[in-house]
Amino acid sequence: MSVKKRTLLRSGIVLVALGVFGWKYLMQPRTAPHGDDAPQASSAPAPFRKQMRDSLTLGTLAFRACELKRANSGATTSAYCTTFAVPENRADPHSRKIDLKLAILASDSQSVDPDLVVLLAGGPGEAATEAWPANAGAYAPLRQHHDLLLLDQRGTGGSHALSCPATEKSMQKSEAQAFDPDRVKSLTAQCLAEVEKTADPRFYTTSDAVADLEAVRRALGSPRLDLVGVSYGTRMAQQYAGAHSDAVRSIVLDSVVPNQLVLGEDFADNLERALKLQSQACMAQPACKAAFGDPYAALHALRDKLRAQPAQARFPDPVTFAPIDKPVTADALAGVVRIFSYDAEAAAVLPLAISEAGKGNFAPLMGQSQLLTGDLSADMNGGMQLSVICSEDAALLATRPQDKDTILGSEIIDAIRAECSVWPHGTMPKNFHAPFVSSIPTLILSGERDPVTPPRYAQEVLKGLSDGRVLEAKGMGHSVMARGCLPDLVNHFVTDLDPKELDAKCLDRIGPVPAYVNFNGASP
Repeated sequence: MSVKKRTLLRSGIVLVALGVFGWKYLMQPRTAPHGDDAPQASSAPAPFRKQMRDSLTLGTLAFRACELKRANSGATTSAYCTTFAVPENRADPHSRKIDLKLAILASDSQSVDPDLVVLLAGGPGEAATEAWPANAGAYAPLRQHHDLLLLDQRGTGGSHALSCPATEKSMQKSEAQAFDPDRVKSLTAQCLAEVEKTADPRFYTTSDAVADLEAVRRALGSPRLDLVGVSYGTRMAQQYAGAHSDAVRSIVLDSVVPNQLVLGEDFADNLERALKLQSQACMAQPACKAAFGDPYAALHALRDKLRAQPAQARFPDPVTFAPIDKPVTADALAGVVRIFSYDAEAAAVLPLAISEAGKGNFAPLMGQSQLLTGDLSADMNGGMQLSVICSEDAALLATRPQDKDTILGSEIIDAIRAECSVWPHGTMPKNFHAPFVSSIPTLILSGERDPVTPPRYAQEVLKGLSDGRVLEAKGMGHSVMARGCLPDLVNHFVTDLDPKELDAKCLDRIGPVPAYVNFNGASP
C-alpha cells in the first residue's frame, strides 16, 4: 500500500552544565526476563499485537499494565511495562546481566500501523520512561495510529542506572566553590567507587545502547522503527540508523547533534550566540529597550561584578516555599543563564531577571533557576553521562582560550577533561564521528535561538541526506517538537514519508515570545 493511499484509508477508518560535577546543566510489574537469544520473527505480522485489558504481548515479550510517573506531580500515564535482560559486556555473553526497562504506549485506534515509534531521550543521561509524561502532548497525533516504545537507555532510569547518591550530596555542599580540577577529580573518583559496586562504566556507551535497541526490536517481532531523537537522542538515532538501516522506516531529529560533533566543544560559543539573539530581540522592542537597554551587555557586567565579589541570594523554593539561601558566583550565573536559554518562555524573563539581579535582587533569577534545574537534574544520570562523553568525546576536546570571556567560559572543557581523566573509557567504532549519510526519509527540527544545538547543526546533517528536510521554529530554543503545529507536521511526515512535500506554512505562526518588561509581562 502506498503511503498516500494509507493516509486516505486511515482517514476513512479513524476520522514528544556546568556538568556532571558542575556542567550537566537535558512501579513496573516485572515479568520473566528475556534476552538476546529470544526467538526472532522475520517480520511484524498483522495483527502486530494481541492486547488484553491488563497485559500486552508483542513478539516474544509479555508486558503488564503500569503507570509512568511524572516528577513533582501526582499525574501518571498508563502504559505497559516489562524488563529485558542483556549482557553488560556484549563482547562476553557470560558477563553480568542487566535489566533494561521498556514501556509500550498503546494506540487507542482499532487500526494500528505495524511500524513502531521510538522515543530516544536526550541528555546524555535522560530516561525515556521518565521524560515521557512531560512530553506526551508532542506525540498525541502519532499515537492516534501508532504504538510507541520507550526504552530507558542502559545506565538511566530503570535500566541499571549509574547512580552515586552519596557523591551527589557532597557535590551540593561544595557547589558554590570555584572550579578546582583536583576537587573535580576527587568527586569523580568518589562517584566511580559507588558505581563500580554494581556496574562497569565502560559498557554504557551509545554503541552499547544501539545494540540493546536492536535486540529489543527483534524480541518485539522485528517491526520497522520510526525513530524520534531529541538532543543527545539524535546521536542515538543516527548511530542506530547507520548500523541497522533496514530496520528504520523514518527519522525525526529534534535539536540535532551531528555525528562529527564533539560534545562540549561549542557549548560556550553556542550559548553566546543565543544570548545575543535574545538581546537583539529585546532591543528591537521599544518598551524592552527602554526598560533594559542592552541585556547582553548588562549580563556581562553582572558576570564581572560577581567575579569580583560573589553575592548571597535568599528566595523561596518555588515548589515548597521554604526559604533558600544560596551564594551566587559568576559560574552559578553562567549555569542559570544557560538553563533559562533552553526555553523560549524562560528566556523571555531573562532580561528582567538580569536587571533585577544587577540591582541586588537575585530572587527572580535564582527562584526560576531552582525550578528549572531541579527538574533537569532529577531526569539526568551523571554516571551514564560520563560513560558516554568520556568514551566518545573527551579525547577529542581541546582547550579553548578564546572562550574565556564568554558567559560560560572555558572551564567547562577543563571540567570534562578532569572528570574523564578518572572515569573509565569504553570503545567506539572507528567511523563513529563520520557524517551521517542516509536515504531514509528524515525530518530535522531546529529552534532559531537554541543555545546548545543551533540551526547550523541541522544544515550540517542535512548535507548527508538524500531525502531530508529542515524545519526551523523562529524565536524558539532547544527541543521544539511540541511547539505549535509541529506535532501535526511530524505526524504527517511519519505517515507519508515525504519531507520535501510537507506543507509547513503553519510554522509562520510560531514566533518569538516577547520579553517581559516587568512582572506583569510583556508590553501590550
